[in-house]
Amino acid sequence: MKQDHDLADQDTREAVTSLAKRRGYLWPSFELYGGMRGFYDYGPMGTALKRNIQGLWLRLWVGEEGMIELDSALVNPRPVFEASGHLAEFEDFLVQCADCNANFRADQLLEGLHPNPDALSEEELAGQLEEHGVTCPECGGPISSPTSFNLMFGTRAGPGEGREAYLRPETAQGIFVNFSHLYRLGRERLPFGVAQLGRGFRNEISPRQGIIRLREFNMAEVEAFFHPQKRQWAGDLRKYADTQLTLVPNEGDEIRVTLGEALEKGIMCNEALAYFVGVTTRFLIGVGVDPERLRYRQHLQTEMAHYASDCWDGEAKLSYGWTELVGIADRGDFDLRRHHEHSGQDLRVFVPFPEPVEMEVERLTPVHKELGPRFRGDAKAVAEALMEADASAVGADGMATIPIPEADGKTRLVQVPPECFKLETVVEKRTGEKVLPHVVEPSFGIDRILWTVLEHSFTQRKGEEGEAMTVLKLPPVVAPVTVGVFPLVSKDGLDAIAEEVDGKLRGVGLRTLYDASGSIGRRYARADEAGVPFCITVDHETKEDESVTVRWRDTQDQERLPISHIVTSVKQLAGLD
Repeated sequence: MKQDHDLADQDTREAVTSLAKRRGYLWPSFELYGGMRGFYDYGPMGTALKRNIQGLWLRLWVGEEGMIELDSALVNPRPVFEASGHLAEFEDFLVQCADCNANFRADQLLEGLHPNPDALSEEELAGQLEEHGVTCPECGGPISSPTSFNLMFGTRAGPGEGREAYLRPETAQGIFVNFSHLYRLGRERLPFGVAQLGRGFRNEISPRQGIIRLREFNMAEVEAFFHPQKRQWAGDLRKYADTQLTLVPNEGDEIRVTLGEALEKGIMCNEALAYFVGVTTRFLIGVGVDPERLRYRQHLQTEMAHYASDCWDGEAKLSYGWTELVGIADRGDFDLRRHHEHSGQDLRVFVPFPEPVEMEVERLTPVHKELGPRFRGDAKAVAEALMEADASAVGADGMATIPIPEADGKTRLVQVPPECFKLETVVEKRTGEKVLPHVVEPSFGIDRILWTVLEHSFTQRKGEEGEAMTVLKLPPVVAPVTVGVFPLVSKDGLDAIAEEVDGKLRGVGLRTLYDASGSIGRRYARADEAGVPFCITVDHETKEDESVTVRWRDTQDQERLPISHIVTSVKQLAGLD
Protein backbone atom coordinates (compact mmCIF):
# COMPACT_ATOMS: atom_id res chain seq x y z
CA MET A 1 0.00 0.00 0.00
CA LYS A 2 1.35 3.44 -0.92
CA GLN A 3 1.32 5.43 2.35
CA ASP A 4 3.66 7.11 4.83
CA HIS A 5 3.59 4.28 7.33
CA ASP A 6 3.10 0.71 6.07
CA LEU A 7 0.39 -1.35 7.69
CA ALA A 8 0.26 -5.12 7.88
CA ASP A 9 -1.95 -6.81 5.29
CA GLN A 10 -4.65 -7.52 7.85
CA ASP A 11 -4.67 -3.88 8.96
CA THR A 12 -4.83 -2.71 5.34
CA ARG A 13 -7.73 -5.02 4.57
CA GLU A 14 -9.67 -3.96 7.66
CA ALA A 15 -9.01 -0.26 7.02
CA VAL A 16 -10.17 -0.45 3.37
CA THR A 17 -13.20 -2.57 4.33
CA SER A 18 -14.18 -0.04 7.00
CA LEU A 19 -13.78 2.88 4.61
CA ALA A 20 -15.73 1.10 1.86
CA LYS A 21 -18.64 0.48 4.21
CA ARG A 22 -18.56 3.91 5.84
CA ARG A 23 -18.37 5.86 2.58
CA GLY A 24 -20.99 3.84 0.71
CA TYR A 25 -18.80 1.74 -1.58
CA LEU A 26 -19.61 -1.80 -0.42
CA TRP A 27 -22.06 -3.38 1.98
CA PRO A 28 -22.53 -7.10 2.76
CA SER A 29 -25.89 -8.11 1.30
CA PHE A 30 -28.89 -8.91 3.52
CA GLU A 31 -27.24 -7.63 6.73
CA LEU A 32 -30.72 -6.99 8.09
CA TYR A 33 -31.22 -10.77 8.13
CA GLY A 34 -27.74 -11.85 9.16
CA GLY A 35 -26.12 -11.71 5.71
CA MET A 36 -25.20 -14.48 3.29
CA ARG A 37 -21.70 -15.44 2.22
CA GLY A 38 -20.66 -14.60 -1.30
CA PHE A 39 -23.04 -11.66 -1.86
CA TYR A 40 -22.29 -7.92 -1.66
CA ASP A 41 -24.24 -4.78 -2.54
CA TYR A 42 -22.67 -1.68 -4.06
CA GLY A 43 -23.64 1.52 -2.27
CA PRO A 44 -23.98 4.86 -4.10
CA MET A 45 -20.23 5.47 -4.31
CA GLY A 46 -19.44 1.85 -5.23
CA THR A 47 -22.12 1.82 -7.91
CA ALA A 48 -20.66 4.94 -9.51
CA LEU A 49 -17.08 3.60 -9.27
CA LYS A 50 -18.14 0.30 -10.85
CA ARG A 51 -19.97 2.07 -13.65
CA ASN A 52 -16.98 4.30 -14.36
CA ILE A 53 -14.64 1.30 -14.50
CA GLN A 54 -17.03 -0.44 -16.86
CA GLY A 55 -17.31 2.75 -18.92
CA LEU A 56 -13.56 2.94 -19.41
CA TRP A 57 -13.53 -0.77 -20.34
CA LEU A 58 -16.20 -0.16 -23.00
CA ARG A 59 -14.37 2.91 -24.27
CA LEU A 60 -11.24 0.84 -24.89
CA TRP A 61 -12.69 -2.40 -26.24
CA VAL A 62 -15.80 -1.18 -28.07
CA GLY A 63 -14.74 2.38 -28.84
CA GLU A 64 -11.06 2.03 -29.73
CA GLU A 65 -10.79 -1.65 -30.65
CA GLY A 66 -14.04 -1.74 -32.60
CA MET A 67 -15.73 -4.64 -30.82
CA ILE A 68 -19.50 -4.99 -31.13
CA GLU A 69 -21.48 -5.26 -27.90
CA LEU A 70 -23.97 -7.88 -26.70
CA ASP A 71 -26.23 -8.32 -23.67
CA SER A 72 -27.33 -11.95 -23.46
CA ALA A 73 -29.62 -13.89 -21.12
CA LEU A 74 -28.58 -14.81 -17.57
CA VAL A 75 -30.60 -18.06 -17.55
CA ASN A 76 -29.59 -20.67 -20.15
CA PRO A 77 -31.14 -24.07 -20.92
CA ARG A 78 -29.21 -27.23 -20.07
CA PRO A 79 -28.05 -28.00 -23.65
CA VAL A 80 -25.95 -24.81 -23.71
CA PHE A 81 -23.84 -26.00 -20.79
CA GLU A 82 -23.75 -29.59 -22.00
CA ALA A 83 -22.14 -28.27 -25.16
CA SER A 84 -19.80 -25.85 -23.36
CA GLY A 85 -18.54 -28.58 -21.01
CA HIS A 86 -19.54 -26.76 -17.83
CA LEU A 87 -21.85 -29.51 -16.59
CA ALA A 88 -19.01 -32.01 -16.81
CA GLU A 89 -15.96 -29.86 -16.04
CA PHE A 90 -16.97 -26.82 -13.99
CA GLU A 91 -16.21 -28.06 -10.50
CA ASP A 92 -14.15 -27.62 -7.35
CA PHE A 93 -13.27 -30.22 -4.72
CA LEU A 94 -15.21 -30.22 -1.46
CA VAL A 95 -14.24 -31.51 1.98
CA GLN A 96 -16.49 -31.61 5.03
CA CYS A 97 -15.72 -31.64 8.75
CA ALA A 98 -16.91 -34.82 10.47
CA ASP A 99 -17.62 -32.94 13.73
CA CYS A 100 -19.18 -29.56 12.82
CA ASN A 101 -20.25 -30.34 9.22
CA ALA A 102 -18.59 -27.18 7.88
CA ASN A 103 -17.72 -27.30 4.17
CA PHE A 104 -14.45 -26.12 2.61
CA ARG A 105 -12.70 -26.04 -0.74
CA ALA A 106 -9.94 -28.63 -0.52
CA ASP A 107 -7.36 -26.49 -2.33
CA GLN A 108 -7.94 -23.51 0.00
CA LEU A 109 -7.00 -25.64 3.01
CA LEU A 110 -3.57 -26.19 1.41
CA GLU A 111 -2.75 -22.52 0.85
CA GLY A 112 0.69 -21.89 2.30
CA LEU A 113 1.39 -25.63 2.37
CA HIS A 114 1.66 -26.17 -1.40
CA PRO A 115 2.86 -23.71 -4.08
CA ASN A 116 -0.16 -24.21 -6.36
CA PRO A 117 -2.95 -26.20 -4.69
CA ASP A 118 -5.65 -25.31 -7.25
CA ALA A 119 -3.67 -27.22 -9.91
CA LEU A 120 -3.89 -30.52 -7.97
CA SER A 121 -6.10 -33.44 -8.98
CA GLU A 122 -8.60 -35.03 -6.59
CA GLU A 123 -6.11 -37.77 -5.68
CA GLU A 124 -3.25 -35.29 -5.24
CA LEU A 125 -5.39 -33.10 -2.99
CA ALA A 126 -6.28 -36.08 -0.81
CA GLY A 127 -2.61 -37.03 -0.50
CA GLN A 128 -1.49 -33.50 0.38
CA LEU A 129 -4.24 -33.03 2.97
CA GLU A 130 -3.25 -36.28 4.63
CA GLU A 131 0.49 -35.57 4.42
CA HIS A 132 0.12 -32.17 6.09
CA GLY A 133 -2.39 -33.40 8.68
CA VAL A 134 -4.97 -30.77 7.73
CA THR A 135 -7.97 -30.54 10.03
CA CYS A 136 -11.10 -28.37 10.16
CA PRO A 137 -10.10 -24.68 10.46
CA GLU A 138 -13.20 -23.94 12.56
CA CYS A 139 -13.22 -26.71 15.16
CA GLY A 140 -10.09 -28.80 14.56
CA GLY A 141 -12.11 -31.91 13.71
CA PRO A 142 -11.22 -34.49 11.04
CA ILE A 143 -12.15 -33.75 7.43
CA SER A 144 -13.48 -36.01 4.68
CA SER A 145 -11.69 -36.97 1.48
CA PRO A 146 -12.20 -34.48 -1.38
CA THR A 147 -15.22 -34.97 -3.65
CA SER A 148 -16.14 -33.04 -6.80
CA PHE A 149 -18.79 -30.31 -6.53
CA ASN A 150 -20.30 -28.66 -9.62
CA LEU A 151 -20.49 -24.88 -9.27
CA MET A 152 -23.53 -24.30 -11.47
CA PHE A 153 -26.71 -22.74 -10.02
CA GLY A 154 -29.59 -24.87 -11.31
CA THR A 155 -33.19 -23.74 -11.78
CA ARG A 156 -36.36 -24.52 -13.75
CA ALA A 157 -37.89 -22.33 -16.45
CA GLY A 158 -41.68 -22.55 -16.74
CA PRO A 159 -44.50 -23.97 -14.61
CA GLY A 160 -44.54 -27.46 -13.15
CA GLU A 161 -41.33 -29.29 -13.78
CA GLY A 162 -40.46 -26.72 -16.44
CA ARG A 163 -37.29 -26.89 -18.46
CA GLU A 164 -33.98 -27.55 -16.77
CA ALA A 165 -31.82 -24.43 -16.85
CA TYR A 166 -28.83 -22.81 -15.14
CA LEU A 167 -27.65 -19.36 -14.22
CA ARG A 168 -24.67 -18.65 -16.44
CA PRO A 169 -21.22 -18.98 -14.79
CA GLU A 170 -19.70 -16.70 -17.47
CA THR A 171 -21.00 -14.35 -20.14
CA ALA A 172 -19.07 -16.06 -22.95
CA GLN A 173 -21.65 -18.68 -23.93
CA GLY A 174 -24.17 -16.00 -24.87
CA ILE A 175 -21.67 -14.78 -27.45
CA PHE A 176 -21.02 -18.24 -28.86
CA VAL A 177 -24.67 -19.23 -29.22
CA ASN A 178 -25.32 -15.91 -31.02
CA PHE A 179 -22.24 -16.29 -33.19
CA SER A 180 -24.06 -16.51 -36.55
CA HIS A 181 -25.95 -13.25 -35.91
CA LEU A 182 -22.85 -11.50 -34.61
CA TYR A 183 -20.70 -12.64 -37.54
CA ARG A 184 -23.24 -11.20 -39.97
CA LEU A 185 -23.25 -7.87 -38.12
CA GLY A 186 -19.44 -7.99 -38.01
CA ARG A 187 -19.54 -7.71 -41.83
CA GLU A 188 -18.76 -11.40 -42.27
CA ARG A 189 -15.03 -11.10 -42.01
CA LEU A 190 -12.30 -12.19 -39.62
CA PRO A 191 -11.00 -11.07 -37.24
CA PHE A 192 -13.85 -9.47 -35.34
CA GLY A 193 -14.67 -9.23 -31.66
CA VAL A 194 -17.64 -9.10 -29.32
CA ALA A 195 -17.67 -7.46 -25.88
CA GLN A 196 -20.13 -8.13 -23.09
CA LEU A 197 -20.63 -6.74 -19.60
CA GLY A 198 -22.86 -8.68 -17.25
CA ARG A 199 -23.32 -10.86 -14.22
CA GLY A 200 -22.17 -14.40 -13.64
CA PHE A 201 -23.11 -16.90 -10.94
CA ARG A 202 -21.04 -19.62 -9.31
CA ASN A 203 -22.19 -21.67 -6.36
CA GLU A 204 -18.90 -21.35 -4.49
CA ILE A 205 -18.30 -23.90 -1.73
CA SER A 206 -16.93 -21.43 0.83
CA PRO A 207 -16.72 -17.89 -0.54
CA ARG A 208 -14.44 -15.60 1.43
CA GLN A 209 -12.10 -12.65 0.94
CA GLY A 210 -14.88 -10.08 0.58
CA ILE A 211 -15.67 -9.34 -3.08
CA ILE A 212 -12.66 -11.30 -4.33
CA ARG A 213 -14.77 -14.47 -4.43
CA LEU A 214 -18.51 -14.07 -4.86
CA ARG A 215 -21.45 -16.25 -5.78
CA GLU A 216 -22.95 -13.44 -7.86
CA PHE A 217 -20.38 -11.26 -9.58
CA ASN A 218 -19.75 -8.75 -12.35
CA MET A 219 -17.78 -9.71 -15.45
CA ALA A 220 -16.52 -8.05 -18.62
CA GLU A 221 -15.54 -10.42 -21.42
CA VAL A 222 -14.28 -10.17 -24.97
CA GLU A 223 -14.45 -12.99 -27.50
CA ALA A 224 -12.20 -12.21 -30.46
CA PHE A 225 -12.66 -14.50 -33.45
CA PHE A 226 -9.76 -15.33 -35.79
CA HIS A 227 -8.92 -17.47 -38.79
CA PRO A 228 -7.31 -20.64 -37.36
CA GLN A 229 -3.93 -19.76 -38.93
CA LYS A 230 -4.04 -15.97 -38.42
CA ARG A 231 -4.21 -14.85 -34.81
CA GLN A 232 -3.52 -11.19 -35.54
CA TRP A 233 -5.79 -8.42 -34.29
CA ALA A 234 -6.50 -5.35 -36.41
CA GLY A 235 -4.69 -3.11 -33.90
CA ASP A 236 -0.99 -2.33 -34.32
CA LEU A 237 1.09 -4.19 -31.75
CA ARG A 238 3.73 -1.47 -31.99
CA LYS A 239 1.40 0.69 -29.87
CA TYR A 240 2.12 -1.60 -26.91
CA ALA A 241 5.45 -3.20 -27.88
CA ASP A 242 7.44 -1.09 -25.38
CA THR A 243 5.05 -1.74 -22.47
CA GLN A 244 7.08 -3.10 -19.56
CA LEU A 245 5.63 -6.26 -18.02
CA THR A 246 6.41 -8.58 -15.14
CA LEU A 247 5.80 -12.12 -16.42
CA VAL A 248 5.77 -15.49 -14.67
CA PRO A 249 6.01 -18.17 -17.41
CA ASN A 250 4.87 -21.68 -16.49
CA GLU A 251 8.46 -22.80 -16.99
CA GLY A 252 11.00 -20.54 -15.35
CA ASP A 253 11.26 -17.64 -12.92
CA GLU A 254 9.64 -14.23 -12.88
CA ILE A 255 11.06 -11.94 -15.57
CA ARG A 256 10.79 -8.28 -16.54
CA VAL A 257 10.45 -7.73 -20.31
CA THR A 258 8.66 -5.56 -22.83
CA LEU A 259 5.61 -6.93 -24.55
CA GLY A 260 7.47 -6.92 -27.86
CA GLU A 261 10.28 -9.01 -26.36
CA ALA A 262 7.78 -11.47 -24.88
CA LEU A 263 6.38 -12.13 -28.33
CA GLU A 264 9.77 -12.25 -30.09
CA LYS A 265 11.13 -14.79 -27.60
CA GLY A 266 8.05 -17.01 -27.87
CA ILE A 267 7.06 -16.47 -24.24
CA MET A 268 3.59 -15.52 -25.49
CA CYS A 269 2.21 -17.85 -28.12
CA ASN A 270 0.59 -15.46 -30.60
CA GLU A 271 0.31 -11.81 -31.56
CA ALA A 272 -3.38 -11.43 -30.72
CA LEU A 273 -2.90 -12.68 -27.16
CA ALA A 274 0.09 -10.35 -26.72
CA TYR A 275 -1.83 -7.37 -28.13
CA PHE A 276 -4.71 -7.99 -25.72
CA VAL A 277 -2.25 -8.12 -22.81
CA GLY A 278 -1.19 -4.64 -23.92
CA VAL A 279 -4.76 -3.31 -23.99
CA THR A 280 -5.46 -4.98 -20.64
CA THR A 281 -2.40 -3.40 -19.03
CA ARG A 282 -3.43 0.03 -20.26
CA PHE A 283 -6.94 -0.49 -18.87
CA LEU A 284 -5.84 -1.75 -15.45
CA ILE A 285 -3.32 1.04 -14.89
CA GLY A 286 -5.86 3.58 -16.19
CA VAL A 287 -8.47 2.64 -13.59
CA GLY A 288 -5.98 2.75 -10.72
CA VAL A 289 -4.12 -0.57 -10.45
CA ASP A 290 -0.54 0.08 -9.30
CA PRO A 291 1.81 -1.04 -12.14
CA GLU A 292 4.42 -2.04 -9.54
CA ARG A 293 1.94 -4.52 -8.09
CA LEU A 294 0.77 -6.01 -11.40
CA ARG A 295 2.08 -9.12 -13.15
CA TYR A 296 1.00 -11.74 -15.69
CA ARG A 297 1.28 -15.40 -14.74
CA GLN A 298 0.98 -18.20 -17.31
CA HIS A 299 -1.21 -21.12 -16.29
CA LEU A 300 0.40 -24.46 -15.62
CA GLN A 301 -0.86 -27.19 -17.94
CA THR A 302 -2.51 -28.88 -14.94
CA GLU A 303 -4.59 -25.78 -14.05
CA MET A 304 -5.61 -24.80 -17.59
CA ALA A 305 -9.38 -24.54 -18.09
CA HIS A 306 -10.94 -27.34 -20.12
CA TYR A 307 -11.36 -25.03 -23.12
CA ALA A 308 -7.94 -23.28 -23.10
CA SER A 309 -4.71 -24.07 -24.93
CA ASP A 310 -2.85 -21.16 -23.31
CA CYS A 311 -3.81 -18.65 -20.64
CA TRP A 312 -2.18 -15.72 -18.84
CA ASP A 313 -3.68 -14.26 -15.68
CA GLY A 314 -3.26 -10.59 -14.92
CA GLU A 315 -2.64 -10.62 -11.16
CA ALA A 316 -2.45 -7.83 -8.58
CA LYS A 317 -0.59 -7.92 -5.26
CA LEU A 318 -3.22 -7.35 -2.58
CA SER A 319 -3.51 -7.84 1.15
CA TYR A 320 -4.84 -11.28 0.18
CA GLY A 321 -1.67 -12.07 -1.80
CA TRP A 322 -1.36 -12.27 -5.60
CA THR A 323 -4.91 -12.29 -6.94
CA GLU A 324 -6.24 -12.91 -10.45
CA LEU A 325 -8.05 -9.94 -11.99
CA VAL A 326 -8.07 -10.94 -15.66
CA GLY A 327 -7.63 -14.18 -17.59
CA ILE A 328 -6.51 -13.94 -21.23
CA ALA A 329 -7.04 -17.36 -22.80
CA ASP A 330 -6.55 -18.88 -26.23
CA ARG A 331 -9.69 -21.03 -26.44
CA GLY A 332 -8.94 -22.39 -29.93
CA ASP A 333 -12.14 -23.55 -31.67
CA PHE A 334 -13.36 -25.45 -28.59
CA ASP A 335 -16.53 -23.45 -27.99
CA LEU A 336 -17.76 -23.03 -31.54
CA ARG A 337 -16.94 -26.65 -32.35
CA ARG A 338 -18.93 -27.89 -29.36
CA HIS A 339 -21.97 -25.77 -30.25
CA HIS A 340 -21.53 -26.66 -33.93
CA GLU A 341 -21.75 -30.35 -32.99
CA HIS A 342 -24.36 -30.21 -30.20
CA SER A 343 -26.81 -27.79 -31.82
CA GLY A 344 -26.83 -29.43 -35.23
CA GLN A 345 -26.29 -25.98 -36.79
CA ASP A 346 -23.38 -25.24 -39.12
CA LEU A 347 -21.28 -22.51 -37.45
CA ARG A 348 -18.45 -22.54 -40.00
CA VAL A 349 -17.78 -19.37 -41.95
CA PHE A 350 -16.60 -18.93 -45.54
CA VAL A 351 -13.23 -17.20 -45.82
CA PRO A 352 -12.29 -16.17 -49.39
CA PHE A 353 -8.76 -16.61 -50.73
CA PRO A 354 -6.99 -13.49 -52.06
CA GLU A 355 -7.35 -15.08 -55.51
CA PRO A 356 -8.71 -18.42 -56.77
CA VAL A 357 -6.31 -21.37 -56.51
CA GLU A 358 -6.24 -24.82 -58.08
CA MET A 359 -5.80 -27.61 -55.57
CA GLU A 360 -6.32 -31.30 -55.08
CA VAL A 361 -9.39 -31.95 -52.99
CA GLU A 362 -10.81 -35.18 -51.60
CA ARG A 363 -14.50 -35.01 -52.44
CA LEU A 364 -17.28 -37.12 -50.97
CA THR A 365 -19.27 -39.15 -53.49
CA PRO A 366 -22.62 -40.51 -52.25
CA VAL A 367 -23.34 -44.25 -52.32
CA HIS A 368 -27.04 -44.05 -53.24
CA LYS A 369 -27.96 -47.65 -52.49
CA GLU A 370 -26.91 -47.06 -48.86
CA LEU A 371 -28.42 -43.61 -48.51
CA GLY A 372 -31.97 -44.55 -49.52
CA PRO A 373 -32.72 -47.15 -46.82
CA ARG A 374 -30.93 -45.13 -44.13
CA PHE A 375 -32.20 -41.59 -44.78
CA ARG A 376 -35.42 -42.25 -46.73
CA GLY A 377 -37.08 -38.87 -47.49
CA ASP A 378 -33.88 -36.98 -46.71
CA ALA A 379 -31.72 -39.18 -48.99
CA LYS A 380 -31.73 -36.70 -51.90
CA ALA A 381 -30.78 -33.74 -49.67
CA VAL A 382 -28.04 -35.78 -47.99
CA ALA A 383 -26.64 -36.87 -51.37
CA GLU A 384 -26.53 -33.28 -52.61
CA ALA A 385 -24.84 -32.12 -49.40
CA LEU A 386 -22.26 -34.92 -49.66
CA MET A 387 -21.31 -33.80 -53.16
CA GLU A 388 -20.66 -30.28 -51.79
CA ALA A 389 -18.50 -31.57 -48.91
CA ASP A 390 -14.84 -32.54 -48.82
CA ALA A 391 -12.60 -34.64 -46.55
CA SER A 392 -12.62 -31.97 -43.81
CA ALA A 393 -16.20 -33.07 -43.03
CA VAL A 394 -15.01 -36.55 -42.02
CA GLY A 395 -14.21 -37.00 -38.34
CA ALA A 396 -11.81 -39.36 -36.61
CA ASP A 397 -14.63 -41.92 -36.27
CA GLY A 398 -15.08 -41.99 -40.09
CA MET A 399 -18.47 -40.30 -39.91
CA ALA A 400 -19.10 -37.30 -42.17
CA THR A 401 -20.84 -34.31 -40.57
CA ILE A 402 -22.65 -32.36 -43.28
CA PRO A 403 -25.08 -29.40 -43.24
CA ILE A 404 -28.59 -29.91 -44.65
CA PRO A 405 -30.57 -26.76 -45.61
CA GLU A 406 -33.89 -26.26 -43.82
CA ALA A 407 -37.01 -24.47 -45.04
CA ASP A 408 -36.46 -21.54 -42.64
CA GLY A 409 -33.06 -20.81 -44.17
CA LYS A 410 -31.10 -22.42 -41.35
CA THR A 411 -29.10 -25.62 -41.59
CA ARG A 412 -28.96 -28.76 -39.50
CA LEU A 413 -26.02 -31.10 -39.25
CA VAL A 414 -26.42 -34.75 -40.18
CA GLN A 415 -24.05 -37.61 -39.34
CA VAL A 416 -23.43 -39.84 -42.38
CA PRO A 417 -21.77 -43.23 -41.79
CA PRO A 418 -18.69 -44.16 -43.92
CA GLU A 419 -20.51 -46.84 -45.97
CA CYS A 420 -22.75 -44.10 -47.42
CA PHE A 421 -19.98 -42.23 -49.26
CA LYS A 422 -16.60 -42.64 -50.97
CA LEU A 423 -13.59 -40.31 -51.03
CA GLU A 424 -12.34 -39.33 -54.48
CA THR A 425 -9.43 -36.99 -55.27
CA VAL A 426 -10.20 -34.25 -57.80
CA VAL A 427 -8.44 -31.05 -58.92
CA GLU A 428 -10.62 -27.97 -58.72
CA LYS A 429 -10.40 -24.21 -58.55
CA ARG A 430 -11.38 -22.86 -55.12
CA THR A 431 -12.22 -19.30 -54.18
CA GLY A 432 -12.10 -19.87 -50.43
CA GLU A 433 -12.66 -22.29 -47.55
CA LYS A 434 -15.05 -22.92 -44.69
CA VAL A 435 -13.53 -22.76 -41.21
CA LEU A 436 -14.54 -22.70 -37.57
CA PRO A 437 -12.96 -19.53 -36.16
CA HIS A 438 -10.61 -19.70 -33.19
CA VAL A 439 -11.06 -17.49 -30.16
CA VAL A 440 -8.84 -15.45 -27.86
CA GLU A 441 -10.71 -14.31 -24.75
CA PRO A 442 -9.79 -11.59 -22.25
CA SER A 443 -12.10 -12.10 -19.24
CA PHE A 444 -12.20 -9.44 -16.49
CA GLY A 445 -13.49 -9.77 -12.92
CA ILE A 446 -14.94 -6.31 -12.34
CA ASP A 447 -15.48 -6.79 -8.59
CA ARG A 448 -11.87 -7.87 -8.06
CA ILE A 449 -10.61 -4.96 -10.14
CA LEU A 450 -12.74 -2.54 -8.12
CA TRP A 451 -11.38 -3.88 -4.81
CA THR A 452 -7.84 -3.64 -6.18
CA VAL A 453 -8.44 -0.01 -7.16
CA LEU A 454 -9.68 0.74 -3.63
CA GLU A 455 -6.76 -1.03 -1.96
CA HIS A 456 -4.07 0.37 -4.26
CA SER A 457 -5.54 3.88 -3.92
CA PHE A 458 -5.73 3.75 -0.11
CA THR A 459 -3.14 6.04 1.48
CA GLN A 460 -2.51 7.86 4.72
CA ARG A 461 -0.77 11.13 5.43
CA LYS A 462 -0.21 13.20 8.54
CA GLY A 463 -2.66 15.94 9.37
CA GLU A 464 -1.79 19.34 10.76
CA GLU A 465 -1.69 17.95 14.30
CA GLY A 466 0.21 14.78 13.38
CA GLU A 467 -2.88 12.58 13.17
CA ALA A 468 -3.28 9.93 10.43
CA MET A 469 -5.51 11.21 7.60
CA THR A 470 -6.93 8.73 5.09
CA VAL A 471 -6.82 9.67 1.42
CA LEU A 472 -8.32 7.53 -1.36
CA LYS A 473 -6.28 8.47 -4.44
CA LEU A 474 -8.72 7.27 -7.08
CA PRO A 475 -7.89 8.37 -10.64
CA PRO A 476 -10.25 11.22 -11.58
CA VAL A 477 -11.48 9.29 -14.64
CA VAL A 478 -13.10 6.62 -12.41
CA ALA A 479 -13.74 8.53 -9.16
CA PRO A 480 -17.46 8.32 -8.20
CA VAL A 481 -17.49 12.04 -7.42
CA THR A 482 -15.34 14.32 -9.57
CA VAL A 483 -15.53 17.51 -7.52
CA GLY A 484 -16.69 18.75 -4.14
CA VAL A 485 -18.35 22.17 -3.94
CA PHE A 486 -18.16 24.03 -0.61
CA PRO A 487 -19.35 27.48 0.44
CA LEU A 488 -16.85 28.79 2.98
CA VAL A 489 -19.81 29.81 5.14
CA SER A 490 -23.55 29.36 4.60
CA LYS A 491 -24.36 33.06 4.63
CA ASP A 492 -23.55 36.32 2.87
CA GLY A 493 -24.80 34.79 -0.37
CA LEU A 494 -21.85 32.36 -0.61
CA ASP A 495 -24.17 29.36 -0.37
CA ALA A 496 -26.25 30.64 -3.30
CA ILE A 497 -23.14 31.07 -5.47
CA ALA A 498 -21.89 27.59 -4.46
CA GLU A 499 -25.25 26.05 -5.37
CA GLU A 500 -25.11 27.81 -8.76
CA VAL A 501 -21.58 26.45 -9.41
CA ASP A 502 -22.71 22.99 -8.31
CA GLY A 503 -25.66 23.16 -10.69
CA LYS A 504 -23.44 24.12 -13.63
CA LEU A 505 -21.17 21.13 -13.02
CA ARG A 506 -24.02 18.68 -12.57
CA GLY A 507 -25.71 20.10 -15.65
CA VAL A 508 -22.93 18.74 -17.88
CA GLY A 509 -23.00 15.31 -16.23
CA LEU A 510 -20.22 15.74 -13.66
CA ARG A 511 -20.75 14.05 -10.30
CA THR A 512 -20.46 16.56 -7.44
CA LEU A 513 -20.49 16.55 -3.64
CA TYR A 514 -22.09 19.64 -2.09
CA ASP A 515 -21.05 20.01 1.54
CA ALA A 516 -21.71 23.03 3.76
CA SER A 517 -21.33 21.30 7.15
CA GLY A 518 -18.43 21.89 9.55
CA SER A 519 -15.09 23.57 9.07
CA ILE A 520 -13.55 23.72 5.62
CA GLY A 521 -10.69 21.52 6.85
CA ARG A 522 -13.08 18.79 7.95
CA ARG A 523 -14.90 18.98 4.63
CA TYR A 524 -11.62 18.57 2.76
CA ALA A 525 -10.79 15.55 4.95
CA ARG A 526 -14.15 13.92 4.28
CA ALA A 527 -13.76 14.46 0.53
CA ASP A 528 -10.19 13.10 0.58
CA GLU A 529 -11.31 9.96 2.36
CA ALA A 530 -14.19 9.44 -0.09
CA GLY A 531 -11.81 9.72 -3.06
CA VAL A 532 -12.99 13.09 -4.45
CA PRO A 533 -10.06 14.35 -6.60
CA PHE A 534 -10.90 18.10 -6.59
CA CYS A 535 -12.70 20.52 -4.31
CA ILE A 536 -14.06 24.00 -5.11
CA THR A 537 -14.47 26.56 -2.34
CA VAL A 538 -16.61 29.66 -2.73
CA ASP A 539 -15.29 32.39 -0.40
CA HIS A 540 -15.80 36.10 0.15
CA GLU A 541 -13.32 36.99 -2.63
CA THR A 542 -15.62 35.17 -5.08
CA LYS A 543 -18.15 37.99 -4.82
CA GLU A 544 -15.42 40.42 -5.92
CA ASP A 545 -13.46 38.53 -8.60
CA GLU A 546 -16.01 35.87 -9.65
CA SER A 547 -13.37 33.17 -9.09
CA VAL A 548 -13.23 30.15 -6.81
CA THR A 549 -10.45 28.20 -5.10
CA VAL A 550 -9.79 24.76 -6.60
CA ARG A 551 -7.89 22.29 -4.39
CA TRP A 552 -6.10 19.15 -5.59
CA ARG A 553 -6.66 16.10 -3.36
CA ASP A 554 -3.28 14.41 -3.93
CA THR A 555 -1.01 17.44 -3.50
CA GLN A 556 -3.29 19.80 -1.51
CA ASP A 557 -2.24 22.57 -3.92
CA GLN A 558 -4.77 25.34 -4.51
CA GLU A 559 -5.45 27.71 -7.42
CA ARG A 560 -7.94 30.45 -8.20
CA LEU A 561 -10.01 29.82 -11.34
CA PRO A 562 -12.84 31.90 -12.86
CA ILE A 563 -16.40 30.62 -12.49
CA SER A 564 -17.04 31.38 -16.16
CA HIS A 565 -14.61 28.62 -17.17
CA ILE A 566 -15.10 26.26 -14.23
CA VAL A 567 -16.86 23.50 -16.21
CA THR A 568 -14.12 23.38 -18.86
CA SER A 569 -11.40 23.60 -16.20
CA VAL A 570 -12.74 20.72 -14.11
CA LYS A 571 -13.21 18.52 -17.18
CA GLN A 572 -9.63 19.18 -18.26
CA LEU A 573 -8.27 18.53 -14.76
CA ALA A 574 -10.18 15.25 -14.55
CA GLY A 575 -9.19 14.11 -18.05
CA LEU A 576 -12.85 14.07 -19.08
CA ASP A 577 -12.74 16.63 -21.89
